[in-house]
Amino acid sequence: MGVKEKALALHAQGFNCAQAVLGALGEYTGLNEKTALALAAGFGGGVRCGEICGAVSGAVMAMGLSFPWNDPEDAAARAKITKLTMAFTKAFSEAHGCIRCFDLKRAGGHPCGELIAWCAEHAEEVIKNNR
Repeated sequence: MGVKEKALALHAQGFNCAQAVLGALGEYTGLNEKTALALAAGFGGGVRCGEICGAVSGAVMAMGLSFPWNDPEDAAARAKITKLTMAFTKAFSEAHGCIRCFDLKRAGGHPCGELIAWCAEHAEEVIKNNR
């Protein structure tokens, strides 16, 4: 099962968009599914207030784990995750009109499954292409 299918299956089980995307990318992040689901639990629904899309949040968390910047002296790691995150959110916004959950769902009419699938596939592509 690919990451897109795994993410959609997690969402179909009742997990939120962030959980679905982060949980599906476990082979790249090193997180087991239970930990990924717990970590991303509060990020669904735009951090439960309609702001940044949970699927985007899950993808950015997966990229952060795949390209960690955890040493304040590591300017190269900081530059890499910054560049990748900015490119990802720009591409998402160009594809869907914005990154705000409330606007995506209500004004944009984008179903969560569409956004989850896009984020899971594109985050996997970013991770694979930048290792």
